[in-house]
Amino acid sequence: MREVIARSLSNLKVHLQAGQHFFVADEPTSLGGEDQGPDPYSLLLSALGACTTMTIELYARRKGWPLEEVEVVLTHAKIHASDCQDCEEKEGQIDEIRRRIKLVGSLTQEQKAKLMEIATKCPVHKTLTNEIKIRDKMVD
Repeated sequence: MREVIARSLSNLKVHLQAGQHFFVADEPTSLGGEDQGPDPYSLLLSALGACTTMTIELYARRKGWPLEEVEVVLTHAKIHASDCQDCEEKEGQIDEIRRRIKLVGSLTQEQKAKLMEIATKCPVHKTLTNEIKIRDKMVD
C-alpha cells in the first residue's frame, strides 16, 4: 500500500512526502495561497498525465513500436450535468477531465488507435473512473 504524508505549513501551503520524494502544494494567490507549488487539482491531473504517458510508453516498448514521445495535456472543469450527453448524472455539476494525447513517431493509424485505447487502461484512469471509497480515521 502506498503512503503519502501531507503536513500543513504556513497559510495554505502543504509539505508532501511520497516515499523518498518531497514537494509542496499550495493554492494560487487568488484563492488565498502563496502559489509556491501546484494546487491539489494540478497534482491530480499530474498523476493521471504521468500514468497515461507511462502506460502508453510501456505498451509501445513491449510491442516494439517506434513511439518517440508522448505528450498529455490535461484540463479539469466543473460542468453542468445537464450539458453532458453521455453522463449518468443529470443534475448539479460534475467534474470533467479532458486529455489531449499527442503520439510522436512513425506509427500506423492502427498503432495510434491501439495506444489511445491503452491510455484508458492506465491504473490512475481506472481509479478515477471506478467507485472510490475514502475512509477517514482521526488519530492522536
